[in-house]
Amino acid sequence: MVLPKRLHKGDTIGVVAPASPPNIEQLDRSLPFLEELGLKVKMGKHVRKVDGYLAGTNEARLEDLHEMFADPDVKGIICAGGGYGTGRIADQIDYNVIKNNPKIFWGYSDITFLHTAFFQRTGLVTFHGPMLASDVGKENFHELSKKMFQQLFDPKELHYTEDISPLSVVNEGEAVGPLVGGNLTLIRSTIGTPFEIDTVGKLLLIEDIDEEPYCVDGMLNQLAMAGKLEDAAGIVVGDFKNAVPKRRKSSQTLDEVLNYYLKELKIPVVKGFKIGHCQPHFAVPLGIPAKLSSRSKTLTFFPGVQ
Repeated sequence: MVLPKRLHKGDTIGVVAPASPPNIEQLDRSLPFLEELGLKVKMGKHVRKVDGYLAGTNEARLEDLHEMFADPDVKGIICAGGGYGTGRIADQIDYNVIKNNPKIFWGYSDITFLHTAFFQRTGLVTFHGPMLASDVGKENFHELSKKMFQQLFDPKELHYTEDISPLSVVNEGEAVGPLVGGNLTLIRSTIGTPFEIDTVGKLLLIEDIDEEPYCVDGMLNQLAMAGKLEDAAGIVVGDFKNAVPKRRKSSQTLDEVLNYYLKELKIPVVKGFKIGHCQPHFAVPLGIPAKLSSRSKTLTFFPGVQ
């Protein structure tokens, strides 16, 4: 486990778009927030490129990623947005550049593939948090979501309680382990690849957006058959935005699907966390030890920076 160094006012943040093209208007609208945090901004050379559903070619997106990690003046990297595309570049990344230049890396959704790859290849602790064009630049960006960026400056423990959102216990128990995972679609896409997620002894975070219950069923079924659910020390169920039937008149509910796959596990499972495609979005460090307790309905994290 490698902790990145904390940020200080006056530091430079690099902005990259390793997946789909970000909404440029919303990206530009997000930049004053970084300035309010006391940060300078270095924009990746290819952030505004468009190659169909990708933010530039694989080579262009890789170049931005490598340059931001290699640049000693850049103290942290925040993704402009998600969408699709990180899985296409994961096997082309020079992980020695990341290992030799560990620094803050922040994003979610499609960025889940990079979180997983970075942790497994380098041990770097990264952050599952709201992105610039996707979240910060929108008018409904929540005050709590803004406050979550402070964990990058001040290495304190994070505590998620029911003061933030109601939590439901699927399975009782307590467990401690590194938090891994993120977007369920991307977690599933690692199966059978060199970056297949390792859940042994870990707390597994799952969240997603716009996936019907039968789609969530299929993804959890694959994780279950691959042993990823049973191997985990506990499961943190984040936000599943718009996980409702759309094309099918007859459907199970999301809760029925979650209970089918998670209820019989002999590990703690708690759902209702506002982590994912939601506001507020409680940003969390990935790879850092965390404690999940059904008894107190809490999720506690050690600091993600040093």
